[in-house]
Amino acid sequence: MLNKKVHELLNTQINKEFYSAYLYLDFSNYFKAKGLDGFANWYMIQAQEERDHALLFYQYLQNNNAEVTLDAIDKPKCGFADSMSVLKAGLEHEIYVTSLINDIYAAAYEVKDFRTMQFLDWFVKEQGEEETNATDLISKMELFGSDPKSLYMLNQELGTRVYAAPSLVL
Repeated sequence: MLNKKVHELLNTQINKEFYSAYLYLDFSNYFKAKGLDGFANWYMIQAQEERDHALLFYQYLQNNNAEVTLDAIDKPKCGFADSMSVLKAGLEHEIYVTSLINDIYAAAYEVKDFRTMQFLDWFVKEQGEEETNATDLISKMELFGSDPKSLYMLNQELGTRVYAAPSLVL
């Protein structure tokens, strides 16, 4: 049986992950409207990953006979001045999600919930990768974004990203 606080935090994380998917769909929509289909593809795949993260938390709660409560998903509050502001918002959001995962981990550690800590280990690693990817994308945009030919090539690169489902075993 899960500790009440850990259970609540895990349940809340489902909603946060679905919000992340909405946010990245909004980013994808922004780039699609700008004619940057590669960027739009990159964020569409990012949205798929976030949806799958939500479902992993959902399944974990179900596997532990814990009630799942689905809340309303907030509409992303985004108005972007330019493409770089979208990328920076993405990094800021990933840093926020990392803090949420760390909070759940700390709560599980406090009550010696080793099973939940083991489950969260994958997410801790994943968040490191997410922050690195977001930082790398900002760096590439800083290097190439002001040159149309380079931006075209970066857009082409991002268009090659394909979806890969998470390999976490529950």
